[in-house]
Amino acid sequence: MFLSFVILLFLGVPIAYVLGISSLLYILFSGDMLLLESASHRVYSGIQNFGMLAIPLFIFVGEVMNSGGITKRLISFCQVILGHFRGGLAYVNVVANMFLASILGSANAQTAMMSRVMVPAMEKEGYKKEFSSALTVSSALLGPIIPPSLVFIIYGVTAEASIAKMFLGGIIPGFLIGGGLILLIAAISKKEKFPKADRASFKTVVKSFVNVIPALSIPAIILIGILSGVFTATESAAVAALIAMLIGWLLYKELKLKELPKILMNTALNTAIVTFIVAMASLFSWILTFERIPNQVADFLISISDSPFVFLLLINIIFLIVGMFLDGMAAMIILVPILLPVAVQFGIDPIQFGIILCVNLTIGLITPPVGTALFIASSMSNIKIERLSRTLIPFIGVALVALVIITYIPAVTLWIPSLFG
Repeated sequence: MFLSFVILLFLGVPIAYVLGISSLLYILFSGDMLLLESASHRVYSGIQNFGMLAIPLFIFVGEVMNSGGITKRLISFCQVILGHFRGGLAYVNVVANMFLASILGSANAQTAMMSRVMVPAMEKEGYKKEFSSALTVSSALLGPIIPPSLVFIIYGVTAEASIAKMFLGGIIPGFLIGGGLILLIAAISKKEKFPKADRASFKTVVKSFVNVIPALSIPAIILIGILSGVFTATESAAVAALIAMLIGWLLYKELKLKELPKILMNTALNTAIVTFIVAMASLFSWILTFERIPNQVADFLISISDSPFVFLLLINIIFLIVGMFLDGMAAMIILVPILLPVAVQFGIDPIQFGIILCVNLTIGLITPPVGTALFIASSMSNIKIERLSRTLIPFIGVALVALVIITYIPAVTLWIPSLFG
């Protein structure tokens, strides 16, 4: 199974097929017909979870935002507020990504969206294309960390942890990484003498703010609803979808009913991709459990050291490497059942552990050789992977510093969830 897994992965076969084929080969070579009969039930049960419903709904929200003019107004508002600082457009890139992260929950979606908008705008203002693209893709990392987040939903489903607490636990880590990127921009701005725009008038600021209030209401309603207990994290996705439609259609009047079939089709296709990965990863994970791999890994890690500090260091190294080669959702479903019980033995809270894993795998999206967000940014900006990877080094450094803080200061992830029980 592992041999076929490695060979297929390096041949560039899509990860869902890699997981499915290697699992099927294991079952066939084992000769156990009971396993074969149970496989289809395992695939189905892997996606039969109410929390999974949030995935198509949040994907739908992102599609509606693009078509309904919400994204455009968020970026415009950030530009009015921050454009007059040196390197203002770079700050706009980070802050706009933070706003979008509070609605979309996907780094790949944000990378594609913002690369179309911000990279040409920054290049026009005199920024280097490599820097613009690197900043855009690294800022898009906030998508899976600031709630809502698709990887948080997958972790919650896999680990049977509270998705609402995962959402709350991601707030401070998201702002920590965003703040680190802003400090890096401030340092680079002085050296590179980045351009700045004229300060917007008070009237322009007020007009832009009033115009963006409906768009800002989407993340506000999501968080307030979850914190107050009015609806669950999954139900918040449905509420966000409805609000986004009403804002784009009735208030901004940019969402056309004739565009709905295309929006629904894109949502269905993206949901199918995610769901197929989850289903095949569930089958692969089930086989690992059947072979008692989690127990063997647990015994091995405990034999190395009985220190939580060392264990967390090993976890970060393992997941940073895994994130370079595997899709984050697939890695989550495969490895969480193996490593979470060990983390609990070391006294690590499942919510903190989940945030650590999600941040690790999110960093993997911008690291070669298989970082999907890296390839999206390279394709959208027409920059070679090698050049973009070199420019990304300081941005990855910021993310790694934030990861160390998240790993060894539990309050960063657990303080806000503790306020709400």
